[in-house]
Amino acid sequence: MSKQSAPLIVQCPTCDEPVIWQPSSEFRPFCSERCRLIDLGEWANGEKAIAGDPLPQAVNPDADKEDDGW
Repeated sequence: MSKQSAPLIVQCPTCDEPVIWQPSSEFRPFCSERCRLIDLGEWANGEKAIAGDPLPQAVNPDADKEDDGW
């Protein structure tokens, strides 16, 4: 006997609307493409970031372009 549980409902990270977490929820965890694109824009603008130590700055800004023998 299998018991069907209630679907998991999460809040859209952009607008807090409820979203049913299932494969047919096309934009999960977002409620819509609009909310998904708003979130993407926030990451692209640097409004959101993952905390961590700053990356070291290259002494030569063109160092990545130089032939390193590979």
